[in-house]
Amino acid sequence: MKKIEAIVRKSKFADVRKSLHEADIEFLSWWDVKGQGDAKQGLIFRGIAYDINAIDRIYISFVVREMNVQKSIDAILKSAFTGESGDGRIFVSTIDQSIRIRTGDLGDEALYNKEL
Repeated sequence: MKKIEAIVRKSKFADVRKSLHEADIEFLSWWDVKGQGDAKQGLIFRGIAYDINAIDRIYISFVVREMNVQKSIDAILKSAFTGESGDGRIFVSTIDQSIRIRTGDLGDEALYNKEL
């Protein structure tokens, strides 16, 4: 099992979520976050300087079986891409154990129904 975490533009989140659903990723969590990259920006409005370095992003997190890792990554890459600086990042890490609290199912079975 792998945990996939992605940070994407807020404007691309609906496309990413749709693309992941089409790739059979049915459960994911997301948070509104702010981040700062290499770009340094400032704005002066009516004589007051504002720091606009904090950029709104969406942080997405989900766990998948090994067989779904590449198609999940491809779905995010395809749908989050604009070609401009700040498109985001994808992180993949290994999950050692998964347990469904309601049934006690372990491993892959804890992620999805046994029938799948």
